[in-house]
Amino acid sequence: MRSRITIPTGLYGITGEAFSNGKSNLQCVESMIKAGIRIIQYREKDKPLRDKVDDIKKIRELCRENEVLFIINDHVDMAILVDADGVHVGQEDMHPSDVRQLIGPDKIIGLSTHSQEEGLASLEEDIDYIGVGPVFPTTTKDRKAVGLEYLDFAVKNLDIPFVAIGGIKEHNIETILEAGAKRICLVSEIIGAKDITKKIQKLNQIIENKY
Repeated sequence: MRSRITIPTGLYGITGEAFSNGKSNLQCVESMIKAGIRIIQYREKDKPLRDKVDDIKKIRELCRENEVLFIINDHVDMAILVDADGVHVGQEDMHPSDVRQLIGPDKIIGLSTHSQEEGLASLEEDIDYIGVGPVFPTTTKDRKAVGLEYLDFAVKNLDIPFVAIGGIKEHNIETILEAGAKRICLVSEIIGAKDITKKIQKLNQIIENKY
């Protein structure tokens, strides 16, 4: 049985220029890394494919230079192209077993889950972590919020690392921490901040105070 690859605890960074108030994905990633985030996912829905490839080549090098894990959302081909550390897929994307066949045993696979049923089913997959959410309503995902109930279920019943995601902000991150989440993603709250580094430092202080 393949051992899961360790996913860093703390903040999980995700890109998205539609929510970054004019900053490029590369600028956002530079700031996230500077502030100490150790895992970055490239998620970009609307850019032309060629521009996405240009993005990921630059971000891959930046992550490699700083020993930060680099995950690509959806695009297995792009992940293979730049030798990314892994791929994150959704419930309607390529099946994790097919992704594993393409990227091999030494890469990370993450899977989005939105219910107790999907969470339990994920335990049967050869993956390294799951996303749990969206916990709160969010503009970055076209999906109804699942609330704290599924998060609580994941903490108590799912023996797999998970990232809490969806509508999480500075004002409600303590609720997520108190529920027991160890890995947390705040998309627009971080990349939309005027000063990303300062925002992350403030969030990290909240996390450190809880643990």
